[in-house]
Amino acid sequence: MNKRVDSLYTGATELQRRVRPAVRAVSNRLWNFDLRGFDQLPESGPAILCANHVSFLDSAFLIIHAPRNISFVGKSEYLDSWKTRRLFPALGMIPIDREGGEKSSVALDAAENVLRRGELFGIFPEGTRSRDGMLYKGKTGAARLAMKLRCPIFPVGIVGTREIQPPDARVPRLRGHVQITIGRPITPDRYLQRTDDHLVLREMTDEVMFEIQSITGQQYRNVYSSQRLAQAPTESAAGGRETVSSGK
Repeated sequence: MNKRVDSLYTGATELQRRVRPAVRAVSNRLWNFDLRGFDQLPESGPAILCANHVSFLDSAFLIIHAPRNISFVGKSEYLDSWKTRRLFPALGMIPIDREGGEKSSVALDAAENVLRRGELFGIFPEGTRSRDGMLYKGKTGAARLAMKLRCPIFPVGIVGTREIQPPDARVPRLRGHVQITIGRPITPDRYLQRTDDHLVLREMTDEVMFEIQSITGQQYRNVYSSQRLAQAPTESAAGGRETVSSGK
């Protein structure tokens, strides 16, 4: 993708607002939802929602239960299929290339435009789904946006979606229980005096991940998920087990 192409992806549209109530009504018949802390979300103005990611359903469930339109980062591979190429962007997906670097920054530019319009933006700071259910080190993109636009980050903990649709499952199971919790907002205010400190974004991101971990109870791994995936074949061949850290 390039900037010319990505400029077409502007975030959630009127279509999302129209379909959300109907999809919510259907989903409430298929699964049991326990929603907590949604009253903390501002009725207007920009905010970033940072959620853990253990299932394909995470963004879908958060979108349909959000009180306002929310644009979400999603992997650019969804644009390769005719079934999702137009639908997902129309529903608010901003495609991101997970190779990182300049390709990822284009998606964050689109997210910045969403926030400048005073809308909600959602992102999975781990960068990809956790295949083993653990919580991994967060990337700093959300913190960078929050510092630049002076908007709050809301940690979001999602529990139960992995049991309904694990990473390799093609279709979800029915009648499961899902808990979605919006945590306390993390504002950039107390970090503003240290904008020249390169560690600020890392500290703010770690605070977000700690709050998510406290909500979900997941075991925390202080490595990026991409590093974990790269290490897995070697660890398997060696027959070793990794050490799980519960802190930063």
